[in-house]
Amino acid sequence: MRIRRLAMVTSLAALLAATNAHGFVHIVRPGETLSQISTRVYGDARLELVIADANALDVQGGSGIVAGMRLEIPACSFHRVLERETWPSLAREYLGDSGRADELALINGGLAWIAPSPEQEVKLPYVLTHIAAEGDTTTKLAHRYLGDANFGWKIDAFNGRKEWKLVRGDVVLVPLADLDLTEAGKAEAAQAQTRDRSQAAGASLELQRKVDAELPPLLSDVRAGRYVEAVARGNRLLGLGELSRVQLATIHRALLEAYVALEAHGSAAAACADWMKNEPHPVLDPMLVSPKIRAACAAH
Repeated sequence: MRIRRLAMVTSLAALLAATNAHGFVHIVRPGETLSQISTRVYGDARLELVIADANALDVQGGSGIVAGMRLEIPACSFHRVLERETWPSLAREYLGDSGRADELALINGGLAWIAPSPEQEVKLPYVLTHIAAEGDTTTKLAHRYLGDANFGWKIDAFNGRKEWKLVRGDVVLVPLADLDLTEAGKAEAAQAQTRDRSQAAGASLELQRKVDAELPPLLSDVRAGRYVEAVARGNRLLGLGELSRVQLATIHRALLEAYVALEAHGSAAAACADWMKNEPHPVLDPMLVSPKIRAACAAH
């Protein structure tokens, strides 16, 4: 039983990981309802159902939301086709399965066996994750989300299902291609992207502060001759993310000295190149820098 449960969890995780949903975050304002939000961003109050399901909410009158809540607003995204990309390769990358190429091509007015043209812009559907309730069928889901019960076959095909009946708790992926944003919706999406970039910048600040705290131990390792530890620490810091040029220069200068001491000549030369690239005024004063370090930097 435990093995079966583990297999089910693994399968579910793989299914959800295959989806590539897109959208933006909306901060609920005082007095707002899902219907009002849907009308503003989509121009269609009925699409509140999509917002509700995307956020696991009860849609009745928008009563499940309060001011300050963060809501994901589902939206389609776009991709400009590169050389040698095909519908199956795009479906595998963005929809998790090359077998969904038919649906992706159909959304864009193409055929799965005829590759899209390079530079062509293609629409990528928002993939909604629906947890089946008692009595759900893919026909009902097609009526609810696609506006036509006859499109149940699309949901079946997308999920690789042969049975239209659903069992409570089944996970069903529903590709939504008709989530076009109004001008107000596009403006809000752009603002959300700016906000996200700002938050990402805040994350970089926290990271850089963390790295600042670890630079003294790195320099201490080098001074104490703990070169292996210095190499491990320095490369770990480099792998953390976006660092400032001063931090990069400090780390690469420490690595340069450690690699020279370990006689890792190729790595020392590379570290020197990175140090000089990030150090505004690199100095190789013969009175201050050892001949071995100058030799490692000779090519630069």
